[in-house]
Amino acid sequence: MSQSIFSRPVSMDYEHDHDRDHDRERDGKDMQAQDAEKNDDKTLPNDVFGDEADAEIKYKVLSWWQAGFLMVAETVSIGILSLPSVVAALGLVPSIILLVAIGLMSTYTGYTMGQFRWSFPHVQSMADAGEVLAGSFGREFLGMGQLLLIVFIMASHLLTFTVAMNTITEHGTCTVVFGVVGLVISYGLCLPRSSAKVSYLSVGSFLSVLSSVLIVMIAVGVQRPWKGELQAVADTNLYHAFLGVCNIVFSFSGHVAFFSFISELKDPREFPKSLCLLQGTDTILYIVSAVVIYCYAGPNVTSPALGSASPIIGKIAYGIALPTIIIGGVVNGHVASKYIYVRLFKGTDRIHKNDLVAVGSWVAITFGTWVVAWVIASAIPVFNNLLSLIASLFASWFTYGFNGMFWLYLNKDRLFRTPRKVFLTVVNLLMIGVAAAICGLGLWVSGRALHEDSGHRSFSCANNAKF
Repeated sequence: MSQSIFSRPVSMDYEHDHDRDHDRERDGKDMQAQDAEKNDDKTLPNDVFGDEADAEIKYKVLSWWQAGFLMVAETVSIGILSLPSVVAALGLVPSIILLVAIGLMSTYTGYTMGQFRWSFPHVQSMADAGEVLAGSFGREFLGMGQLLLIVFIMASHLLTFTVAMNTITEHGTCTVVFGVVGLVISYGLCLPRSSAKVSYLSVGSFLSVLSSVLIVMIAVGVQRPWKGELQAVADTNLYHAFLGVCNIVFSFSGHVAFFSFISELKDPREFPKSLCLLQGTDTILYIVSAVVIYCYAGPNVTSPALGSASPIIGKIAYGIALPTIIIGGVVNGHVASKYIYVRLFKGTDRIHKNDLVAVGSWVAITFGTWVVAWVIASAIPVFNNLLSLIASLFASWFTYGFNGMFWLYLNKDRLFRTPRKVFLTVVNLLMIGVAAAICGLGLWVSGRALHEDSGHRSFSCANNAKF
């Protein structure tokens, strides 16, 4: 199936959209003929990995469920740890509404990415998509943004690893040492080049985060550390409220890696199944865990949330969460390294080789990305502030804004053709507006938060655990 999808040239103006209007279905053949006459030889390249029949290293081997669990591991592992504190900051009702609304928005924009990839099968990264939208400038701009966002996410995982190790060992050694240990483990697990091998780890990552959160929910339910009243709507201000919004946005911000996962599917048309597995899992798990932990832990709930139970339960939960803390970072590290690797060897057969140059380049690229992530984790060791900075500066655009632009580009000749198209045009313009608002306000609140914690525990051996 994947060979038939990728072997034929794709017209720049042809839209592979499941939501074609009935009139386009009726006149589809005529429109295709018109497009072909209009574009002549104007075609796009095939997918980046090409024909892998005789390749030493094969990439297009993922089933939809493997891609789905990779997406779950990439998205769920870090974001869920900040959500109970968001409920405490906003109140139950606004938090649930925001989680459902942002979850639905993220599902829609994820599907838009699938549509864009079906129309332009050479797209393997946000950089490739940026080239479709704006030529070489778009390629460099989105490519750099994608790389920075993923490296910051890797840093979040290293930071959480140091918090976990300080909690488990009661600050058994310098925090910087724990960071180096996390770097070495993550680097080693990133060395396989194919995502298929990492996908099996992602199943363990999901079971890890699910088990640790269940332990915390049961523990706080039994211990009931908070016996006061719960707030349906919290008394807060714009600064603290928008810090919470940024953390929710970050919890759904896996879109930056979606093109990479789609490009390694056996059949890219099965991407909606992977997307549904991700969005159904994360939305339900986010709402249940955040609400339950907040209801029993109260307004003093910690972030990350695994510190909300007693010290003993916290140690157990962090120990069980270590696989997801590590593997979630590994998935992102793999995507970042592969972007650089593909960019370096694109158009050559080196990408499928197992020789010294190919293997040595992958080893060096992976090591470099993890070293940069470690530096960031050591420089900004305040968990919520790091999350809000990432969400406002990067995730808002990659999750919502650019995806609105993708849809508008796909439908640029039919934006107002029918009432349905008018509605979807407005929706996607709103997505761009939402991204701009999150970016602007988010930069303000995260900048203020970082200023208030300026220099606090950066590159320090101090204990960063919550208890």
